[in-house]
Amino acid sequence: MADKDARSSKATDGEGSRNGEMDKQWIHNPNRCADEYLDGINQFIDFAIANNCVRNGMMETYTTWNHHGEQIQYVSSSDTTRVVDTVDFVMDPNDQIMNIINDVFPTASSNTIVEVEDDIPLTMDSESLKKYEKLLKSAEQKLYPSCEGFSMLTAIVELMHGKPKFRMLNQCFDYFFGVFKRMLPNDNCLPKDHKSEKKVLSGLELGYEKIHACKNNYILFYKENKALDKCPVCNELRFKMTSQNRRTKIPQKVMCYLPLKPRLQRFYMSMHTASDMRWHKDRQVDDDVMRHPADGEVLERV
Repeated sequence: MADKDARSSKATDGEGSRNGEMDKQWIHNPNRCADEYLDGINQFIDFAIANNCVRNGMMETYTTWNHHGEQIQYVSSSDTTRVVDTVDFVMDPNDQIMNIINDVFPTASSNTIVEVEDDIPLTMDSESLKKYEKLLKSAEQKLYPSCEGFSMLTAIVELMHGKPKFRMLNQCFDYFFGVFKRMLPNDNCLPKDHKSEKKVLSGLELGYEKIHACKNNYILFYKENKALDKCPVCNELRFKMTSQNRRTKIPQKVMCYLPLKPRLQRFYMSMHTASDMRWHKDRQVDDDVMRHPADGEVLERV
């Protein structure tokens, strides 16, 4: 306490000032435990309180002090609801999984034809029906015979949710998958690794296309360049130099292309997002007032 009082008195007695102004050289001091640095902090706090908080008052909207060390609690859009009429409502994970399956295969459970647009009906082919039945079986199968809280599919989705959230590498993910499987009863149906669980979730995937790319990003080996073995611009080889006994060729660089059409269809198919996708047609007010990008003339030409 005595040291603090000494530093405070030193900071306010004018010894650290030049021509009536505060000496700010302490900011550049790399030793944050030095007396000079601590004196400067005390002087800054006194100055801020006297000239800002007391004289001008606090900003009423500055309730989360993120500029002064307080952590911001981010809320994901998936965790928010449209109308908050209930408090502490938590949906059962198994019900959430069934909702996801019904969103992906809206015609399976009802045996009806769903219209994505006015004249584009969606029907289920035999391949989609097989995927639906496989997912439904996984959703109804208990993680182990006496388990009441998790189905096999629910457990996989919960674990997969943590993989990108905590940036887990495949090797790390496989390790914990193996640990969890050994912890569970011997008759559990949890997949043994990441590759196995991806096969279970394959019916929910929208898929992507792998396209070989030039190492220096000049071209894609696609369409007219698909048959080339080297880049026509920089002459870099398309594939890595490997052993001649290796049967598969390893590309220098790969681009993952996410097709847009099936992703837009998924938005229209889901009961949670379909109404938003059709808002511009079903609920947009045509009164010559610009209140949304959909009211602009540019969007009408798209």
